[in-house]
Amino acid sequence: MFKSLKKLFKKKGSQDKSLEQGILNEQISKSLNDFKNRPIYKVLSGEIIDKTPNDELLQVIFDNLCEKFPKDYTKEYSTLLTFSKSLQTIYVIWWLEAEVNNGGFNQYYANSSGQYATMVPDALMLIGAKKFAELVSKANFIYETENERITRYQDGTVEGFSKSYKENPLSDCDDVFFELYKTEKLYNLQIEFIRKNKLDFIDK
Repeated sequence: MFKSLKKLFKKKGSQDKSLEQGILNEQISKSLNDFKNRPIYKVLSGEIIDKTPNDELLQVIFDNLCEKFPKDYTKEYSTLLTFSKSLQTIYVIWWLEAEVNNGGFNQYYANSSGQYATMVPDALMLIGAKKFAELVSKANFIYETENERITRYQDGTVEGFSKSYKENPLSDCDDVFFELYKTEKLYNLQIEFIRKNKLDFIDK
């Protein structure tokens, strides 16, 4: 959508940059507002899954999963273990993508989402993302074997965490992760998995 708008204004010339920026800002504001006010289902039915378009389905599933956790975050891991394999799969892949896309594997392991790291390769294999699974297995090995080097500056401060990115052996894994999106459509694989295993995501 944004690319189309930019192309349109480019053809008309650069005399109306303020109008272009105004329309783009309006579109962004609308998208943020739609996201903020999206419906969150505490109880998910087959009908809801069927009527939800693919570009919204993963968010709907994740929101529903989050509703199943207690407010006490220390019980998150033990609660996740009570979920079916299908639910676990979508949840742990979601956090992998969220963290790595935001701050790389270094951030992923540093945050609480890293507690699911050993579950992720199997989850990725389950949806057919073999290359991603192999990469995460490699990253897990690097983090385990070079943990002292990776975490030595992570003292709980922003400065220490920022410093931990310098010469971090996980950096190469970040580069491969982003490149893999070109060959393994991770979002599409998750949608296909959810559609094929719909019954697993329906609240009984």
